[in-house]
Amino acid sequence: MKRFKLMATAASGIEALVGKELRDLGIDCQIENGRAIFYGTMETIAKANLWLRTADRIKIIVGEFKATTFEELFEKTAALPWEEYLPMDAEFPVAGKSIKSKLFSVSDCQAITKKAIVKRLSDYYHRYGRLPESGAHYQLEVSLLKDQVRITLDTTGPSLFKRGYRLDKGGAPLKENMAAALVLLTNWRKDRPFYDPVCGSGTICIEAALIGHNIAPGFNRSFACEDWAWVEDSVFEKARDEAEKLADYECELDIMGSDIDGRMIELAKKNAEEAGLGDSIVFKQMQLSDFRTEKEYGVMVANPPYGERLGEEEAVRKLYREMGEVFRPLDTWSKYILTSDLEFEKSYGERATKKRKLYNGALRTDYFQYWGKRPPRPAKPETSKE
Repeated sequence: MKRFKLMATAASGIEALVGKELRDLGIDCQIENGRAIFYGTMETIAKANLWLRTADRIKIIVGEFKATTFEELFEKTAALPWEEYLPMDAEFPVAGKSIKSKLFSVSDCQAITKKAIVKRLSDYYHRYGRLPESGAHYQLEVSLLKDQVRITLDTTGPSLFKRGYRLDKGGAPLKENMAAALVLLTNWRKDRPFYDPVCGSGTICIEAALIGHNIAPGFNRSFACEDWAWVEDSVFEKARDEAEKLADYECELDIMGSDIDGRMIELAKKNAEEAGLGDSIVFKQMQLSDFRTEKEYGVMVANPPYGERLGEEEAVRKLYREMGEVFRPLDTWSKYILTSDLEFEKSYGERATKKRKLYNGALRTDYFQYWGKRPPRPAKPETSKE
């Protein structure tokens, strides 16, 4: 069975989470900036695509080498065994990027790489002239960093954040894999309350429910490599069967999301229904200041407005002050708030226990963490003395 060198790409600051997810799946890996490197078979690729909550894509690393001239790039690319990956009719566009490399023209690097692959395939299939490119899609990328070339083949297709349940996003949406990362970076467990006070279209709550029920995030979508001639249907069928058995649909969760905008609450409900989680989450139209609870040791996760537009800053900081007034008395709850406002703590009225730098798309943000009191340890049963 063929083994591949693989790469799970991720947003900057999230790669360690991807590594933990891989290790939890029994897959050893090495963390690099923006990616995790690991090895495996097609079964490994199927498992990673189905289960990774915080990654963007799973790519096969077809080749790695140094190149400082276009001739070198051509020859070393053509020397790779492309016939093992691409059938004669493969559609194989080549994306590219180049950072701090002598070959700095991305378009030229793409063209040379494509030409080299065409040469290799034409020789192998004894076909000269244009290749038909009428078959399945094989997305390639040639990436240069300090003259080191890495050529990859994307197995995922549309990014892993596209779970398939979001019917509509509303304004300023949070990607599903980022929402999952926010949940996984907390101390939440499925037996504790979970609350998002500015839930918008419900993404954070839905990702928490998927985690709580142990549902594979990619279960209800397809992947690019499923269309490839050399990938057997049974690989993904088996992976989905195993994922179905591991899901805990009977687990009762205490997850709630609220928002001041009733339209967003209706949208959140529809998205949750689409994910099959309509009974696992309570969505409620409510002002943040109206939140009250007698529950203890819960977790709040919030992605409030950042006030990036002109004139919004004061309204957003008023919201942050309100958050502090409402949430601070709940000393057994842990609160986690994502914002690009580096002055957040002043508005909230309390220094965070910990901050973590994350990137929401291209925007630098901080994840402000306020840890609540730990629940008391259960008393040890008394042993009778005789």
